[in-house]
Amino acid sequence: MKAKLLLPLLPGLIAGCETNQSLVTRIFTPDYTSPQEALSYYYNSIPDDALPVAPAGLALPAEDTVLDHILIGSCFNEEGPDSMSLRSIAREQADLFVMVGDNVYGDKRGPAYINNDADLPELKRSFALLAERPDFQALRASVPMLAAWDDHDYGANDMGVNFAFKEFAERIHEVFWGLDEQDVGHWPGTYYSRLFGPQGQRVQIIVLDTRFFRSDLTLTDEEDAPGKQAYLPAPDTVMQDVLGAVQWTWLENQLQAPADLRLVVSSIQVVPSVHGYESWSRLPVERQRLFELINRTEAKGVIFLSGDRHESYMYKQPGVLPYPIHELTASSLNLSFNEVSTEYDRHQIGEGYPAENYGAIDIDWDQRALTFSIKSAEGITVRQHDISFSDIGLDDGS
Repeated sequence: MKAKLLLPLLPGLIAGCETNQSLVTRIFTPDYTSPQEALSYYYNSIPDDALPVAPAGLALPAEDTVLDHILIGSCFNEEGPDSMSLRSIAREQADLFVMVGDNVYGDKRGPAYINNDADLPELKRSFALLAERPDFQALRASVPMLAAWDDHDYGANDMGVNFAFKEFAERIHEVFWGLDEQDVGHWPGTYYSRLFGPQGQRVQIIVLDTRFFRSDLTLTDEEDAPGKQAYLPAPDTVMQDVLGAVQWTWLENQLQAPADLRLVVSSIQVVPSVHGYESWSRLPVERQRLFELINRTEAKGVIFLSGDRHESYMYKQPGVLPYPIHELTASSLNLSFNEVSTEYDRHQIGEGYPAENYGAIDIDWDQRALTFSIKSAEGITVRQHDISFSDIGLDDGS
């Protein structure tokens, strides 16, 4: 039975929080079948010009542009001091910079790092502060950018499909980054892809959304124990989803598009299993589904780019695809937690790098090779790994 709902009560009805006084002026809504439906009605009444917008940036490279220098980074505290990392990236003259997620920390004032206000004022404030930063403005003026999101710019620490205010968080993200008027603005979730370069030098960048549709994680039974710090791998009997049905189908189509090198952006890590924090390893059935999809589509040149961890790592995992899986994790831009890296996964290449940093992918089309680099905040290469095209399934001359 439909019932009239008072909009001021919606946040409390949905999230168990106190009445949102900012909604008091709107008294009655039409009949709705659920609080979520009524909340969507309210969100649709908020104009775009009430939301923060990133400073004007450089246009993306033309579709026929050959890319050879791509930078990535994640985990940026918008309230921190002027960022050496952003300044270094702006000087690099890169073809593209990808912010992999946690581009702001818009949930840090809520209990347990979860926003409990349907208007998401902290998230909007965080994006507004980012837009005002001179170092971010310099970055926008120097390097074309793409952006994914993770939990802290989603609005709720470690949350997924059950975050009540995700619809508005998505809109804030897409309006800020100018994605709302592009293809990604036409469907639920923030996933999208872009192609650059001619045949034989074509780079496909696939930006996944690992938040909007992701099922709940399995809480640890031994907090802070090695490999169990926060979550356990979900049993096969537990419902698992990362991308949602529509995004899975979309990804299958993307992996069949003509491309040479495919950079798959996942805000959470794909390869490592040694830690118990958020990663694809906590949903092992879904990770296996991802690997099987790459196998089934016979997609070559797939490389994963990730963030989230507040340390940077490089990985190489053989035996899953016809070629080894490579992953570059770049984190964090200005929010380092440790001075020494103690984590080591069996597929990890060298030591992690815990200080402030960003990552680079350099492509040598003539030599048919690419290089992973981890760079310090000052732009100095501190870790490096060379990869031949043959080691990612691309035979010479293909």
